[in-house]
Amino acid sequence: MGLSDKKNVGEGQMTLLESKPGEKVGIELQFIRPFAATNHTDFLLRPGAGNVGVTWAMSGKNNFPAKAFGLFMNMDKMVGGDFEKGLAELKRISEAEAARGP
Repeated sequence: MGLSDKKNVGEGQMTLLESKPGEKVGIELQFIRPFAATNHTDFLLRPGAGNVGVTWAMSGKNNFPAKAFGLFMNMDKMVGGDFEKGLAELKRISEAEAARGP
């Protein structure tokens, strides 16, 4: 699933809720289709020796159709690649910013 494959892209919006540089970014995701849902997404940052660990987590309530969908669809296969691409892009941008210095 990718942005170039429009038939597989859902619809919704994203709102930035919280930003603590070097610690956390909190986002509210409002999905319209394929299922209506509102989820909270956090990017938690853990600085290490020469790197930063990132945990990307999403939480929210699923209605019955979304739960049924989850039983029959492999969500990791469906969106896992996009999560990996997003994390790789976050890494690339973060490293470029760090290389420029303060």
